[in-house]
This record gives sequence, C-alpha cells and structure tokens, in this order.
Amino acid sequence: MDMIRAAVIGTGFIGPAHVEALRRLGIEVVGIAGSRPERARPKAEALNIRKVYDHWQELVADPAVDVVHITTPNYLHYPMAKAAIAAGKHVVCEKPLAVNSQESAELLQLAQQAGVVHAVNYNIRFYPLCQEARARAARGDLGEVYIIRGSYLQDWLFYDTDWNWRLEPELGGSLRTVGDIGTHWLDLTSFITGLRVRAVFADFSTFIPVRKKPAKPIDTFAGKELKPEDYVEQAIHTEDYATVLLAYENGARGVMTVSQICAGRKNRLAFEIDGSKASLAWNSERPNELWIGHRGRPNEVLLKDPTLLTPQARDFAGYPGGHSEGFPDTFKQLYRAVYGYIRTGDRTAPPNFPTFADGHEEVLLCEAIERSAREGRWVEVER
Repeated sequence: MDMIRAAVIGTGFIGPAHVEALRRLGIEVVGIAGSRPERARPKAEALNIRKVYDHWQELVADPAVDVVHITTPNYLHYPMAKAAIAAGKHVVCEKPLAVNSQESAELLQLAQQAGVVHAVNYNIRFYPLCQEARARAARGDLGEVYIIRGSYLQDWLFYDTDWNWRLEPELGGSLRTVGDIGTHWLDLTSFITGLRVRAVFADFSTFIPVRKKPAKPIDTFAGKELKPEDYVEQAIHTEDYATVLLAYENGARGVMTVSQICAGRKNRLAFEIDGSKASLAWNSERPNELWIGHRGRPNEVLLKDPTLLTPQARDFAGYPGGHSEGFPDTFKQLYRAVYGYIRTGDRTAPPNFPTFADGHEEVLLCEAIERSAREGRWVEVER
C-alpha cells in the first residue's frame, strides 16, 4: 500500500493535533467529521481540509479512507471503532478505548479477527527520553524494579467555571481524572518497566462538587470568558483527584496521584522508578531531560541527543541534540510507527505502538480503581 489516506472524527482540541501530525508525515487527510457539519466547517477551513462529512458514518463508509482516527468524547469510541473495523478500516482511537471492559474486549477481538491495524493514542510513550527509559530498564540498568511513583497534574479545571464534556459521566464515563490522564501515567510506566499492575487501592475526592456549566458549547482549553448569566449550576459526580496505591506482579509497589485542579501545573506527567541498581526520573514539563540516580557515584542528567541515546530510543528522536522535542512530536512519532506498520503488511510482527490490547488493559485497570475507591479496599485487576 503506497498511498495511505486518513480521516479524523472529532474537531475539538485533540483532533487538529492528529491532523497536524499526519501532515508532517506526508499522510493525506481526506476529510473530517464533527458533531455537526456547521461546527466542523470552520475547523476544516482553518486546517485547509477540503471535505467535511455530514456525519461520522459517512466518513467511515468512504472508500477513499484507509485509516480512521477517533478523537471524540469517550462514549462514542466504541460504536465508531466497531463501525470502522466492520468497514475494514485501520483505527487509531483516543483513550480510553471504551467506557467499560466489555466494550474494549469486544473491540480488541473484532480488530484481531478483521486483521486491521489498531492503535490507542498513548502518545506520551513517544517522547525520546521515555523510549530511552524503557530501553535502559529492559537491558537491566535499574536492576530489579522496587518502586514506581509519580503524578499527572493539570490546572485546566481549577475554577468552578471551567467546563468540558469530560465532567459529564454520560459523555466521558464514570471516571474523569483517572480515565483522562491517569491512564496515560499507568500506560507509560508499565511500558517503561514491562510490569503489570496486580492490585490497586484508590482514594478519590471531588473538591468542586458544583460547577457552572456554560449554556452553550465551548472548546477544550478555549479560555472563554462568559458572563454570570451565561452559566447554569451543575452537580459533579466525577473525581477531581485520585491517589492510587499499586501492587505489581513482580512484587514492586507504586503510587500515582492525578488531578486537574493543581494551580500552575499545566500538563505535568512525572515518574520516578527506583530499582536495585539505579533510578530514573522524568517529567513532561522538562521532556528533554532524563534524571539517572545512583548511590555510589554522582547522579546524571541525560539531555536528549540522538548520538547519546540507545538505538531503540534514537529511532524516535527527530532532531539533533540541542533541538527540543515536545508534545506535537510524540503524535508524529506514534503515527510514524502505526503507518509504517500498515505499510509493511506483516501482521505477525509485534507492533511498536500501543494497540487495542493496551487500551483494554487500561480499561480493566480503571474498573479496578473505581471499585477500590467505592469499596475502600485493595482490589485485584480482573484479566
């Protein structure tokens, strides 16, 4: 397959990020679909996309589309992905893959049976130094992993007037902060260490129990300033904060804290992994630095430089040392892996990107975490 064509469902914050990354790779974006054509057209004009589909079903059925990118509210992931698979399309879906494990398990099975390429957009794996951390852990630099700890903190829901569809369970699911950003942290740290979570103990809190919802739709991170009369009060039933204790299958222990009401933290995923030989630490606000901790000699800070990286990580570094790589580059590298895999035509090779299997794993983790928070006890992850 020489020319692979894509189309994107969803025109909010993350849809255009998909479009931009695809174009950087030379992938033709045939068109986009939004919640309504009149909302999608201004985005299409801004992105110089010629075709706006009247509805997403039309996009999925278009024979000109080879790969469907799904960037919609969570409740739509399952029906859209299922329809795309049935149409023989390859699928790149935003996380979470589905709102429950029955749906995610079915999507994984359907994709495998259909022989289509399937990916979940855990793009944070594709920072070069996260790939470096994985390579170092795999070759034994850390020794036996003891502790995995960290957080994912944001402040875009800090005010009671901040609003997004993720606050509404019927659109985003019963988990908000864990499902939205906690799954990124869990996926990344398991990717780096190769370890799976065995059991969880979770604590949730909703510090802003009533929010002011705009009477009309607004875009994520839009920063709209509305008048008091433009809001309606709405009770909130999803978590502003979660801390989760983690027990891993090898006996390692961990802790993750996630929140979207931490003033000043714009988008900070941080981890520290402590092993019997060394430690590694990284955070997304300083993505081109990897801290390497030692007991018997000075600690190190590795700056992203392809000439200093392992071969595995070097393949995901697009620029020379001293040239920073950030959030948009992770999308490019993820799609480079996905579309490269599509081009090979070899479905027996292990994919070098997160698949629906990884997406299903995160949904299983979310269900265990939610049950633990509700029941106040350790809960085993049911696989």
